[in-house]
Amino acid sequence: MRKLIYGMNLSLDGYIAAPGDDIGWSVPSDELFQFWSVQLQATDLSLYGRKLWQTMSSHWPTADQQPDATPAEIEFARRWRDMSKVVFSSTIDEVEGNTRLVTGDAVAEISRLKAEDGGPMAIGGATLAGAAMRAGLIDEYLLATAPVLVGGGTPFFTALDSRVNLNLVETRTLPGGVLLTRYETRR
Repeated sequence: MRKLIYGMNLSLDGYIAAPGDDIGWSVPSDELFQFWSVQLQATDLSLYGRKLWQTMSSHWPTADQQPDATPAEIEFARRWRDMSKVVFSSTIDEVEGNTRLVTGDAVAEISRLKAEDGGPMAIGGATLAGAAMRAGLIDEYLLATAPVLVGGGTPFFTALDSRVNLNLVETRTLPGGVLLTRYETRR
């Protein structure tokens, strides 16, 4: 059975994007960027909601070809482009690259993918992750909390039907005051 990990950068008040989908406050330090790159390398399959997919797919397929790309960005772009991805959406018709589109029941498909043999899966996008949270499918939460309050926007956590108990398994402080925390779901 695969492990499902939900991790993103978020503000101290719990948002992954400020109003207007502003993510300018969440630009990672070199160390945090490297951390996410290592996470990506350890991921077997990435699951995306439509909005996050459109953000990622508008930049990373060609990010390694930009004249100002750093070695870390080049490495991340290549890893991202080469990895298998699944996009869940009922509003787009096609995806490109090493990606498959699912237009049906996301929870059923995530459950099916979790039951397969294979390495860890990452899930991204608040709406998609919220559905997986409510279904009890997320095994690990990985938060990179930035020392900024944005006052609103897209929350990392959505409303749940019941409490989810967690075990803290890692904390680390990164440059710029970012606090990295990792929790496992207590089952």
